[in-house]
Amino acid sequence: MTAPTTLTTTILRAEGFSCPSCVAKIEKQVGRLAGVDSVKVHFASARIEVTHDPAVASVEDLVAAVAKAGYTARPSAF
Repeated sequence: MTAPTTLTTTILRAEGFSCPSCVAKIEKQVGRLAGVDSVKVHFASARIEVTHDPAVASVEDLVAAVAKAGYTARPSAF
């Protein structure tokens, strides 16, 4: 029997996206990562909310995936 995965929600602040298609691009790129359960980009507040298993997808992995999509993100303090 496998141990249950412990999901956590990480909020990232994003920079550099200016259109709704950017949102889809970020959600697609981050959503491809192993360990990511869901991704929701809040366009108006420039926040990316990611529910993930931190043992599989670290915060650094999430930031790198956003960078791969062509945008800058950093962990949010709130």
